Order: sequence, then structure tokens, then C-alpha cells
Amino acid sequence: MVLALTVCGIVVALVVLGLFVFGLRRRLIQRSGGTFDCSLRWDVPEKTDTSGKGWSYGVARYNGDRVEWYRVFSYAYRPRRVLERAAIEVAGRRLPEGEEELALLSDAVILTCVHRGTRLELAMSEDALTGFLAWLEAAPPGQRVNVA
Repeated sequence: MVLALTVCGIVVALVVLGLFVFGLRRRLIQRSGGTFDCSLRWDVPEKTDTSGKGWSYGVARYNGDRVEWYRVFSYAYRPRRVLERAAIEVAGRRLPEGEEELALLSDAVILTCVHRGTRLELAMSEDALTGFLAWLEAAPPGQRVNVA
């Protein structure tokens, strides 16, 4: 009986510690400012896929001429993807359809982009989209920017 209570206590302590570290990571990512909730689907085919598969929920952070994208459900402190402003081409925007509406946040708008030859989709709120497009258009003089 004592062994079972000890094991249960250790498991509960590890779960609490894991949740604390998980929250601390999110806080450290947001500490430097310029973050927004952003789902990402990488290497998307040309034909629009509305099945809802492939989306990963994350947090994006502006860092100079880059957007660093972090998975929300991860302990990694490094960004999963880094998108450079000069390499992003916006191909279009659309609203979620079909099962995508269940996979994404309720007010999401999907932005289709090409980054160094890889098609990707970013889903974010309308406010975050406005900020993202403004950030793209605010490129330093001489940088080529393609915003649809």
C-alpha cells in the first residue's frame, strides 16, 4: 500500500513538473514580444486539401527579418520552422473549409505561401494576418516582397 501511494505521488509530481515546464517554455517564447497564435501545414500539395490533416498548432514570433514558429505541444526551446521575410511569397488566402474548421481556431484565415520552393499554409486570426502582411510589406529597401 505504501509503495502504491509513493508511486502515485511520484507520477503526480512528474505530471505537475511537466506542466510547469510546458507553461514556462511558452512564457519564455512570448517574453520577447511579437508573438501570435498560428497553425502551420508544411509541404502542401497544389490542390487545396480541406481534410484538416497535417495542421500543427503553434506560436509564431517575429525576430528581425524572420518569423520563428514553435509547436505549442512541445518542450523544445528552438523553433520548429524559421521563415525568412525575403523568401516568403504569398500565393493567396482563403477561409477554412470542411474538416479544417474543426482542426483550426474558430476565427482563422488561411494564408497560402511559398518559402524557398516549399508550399505551406499558415492559419491565424484576421488581426494576426493584418500584422503579418504589414510585416512582410515593411521589408527594408531593396528586398523583393510578394504579397497577394
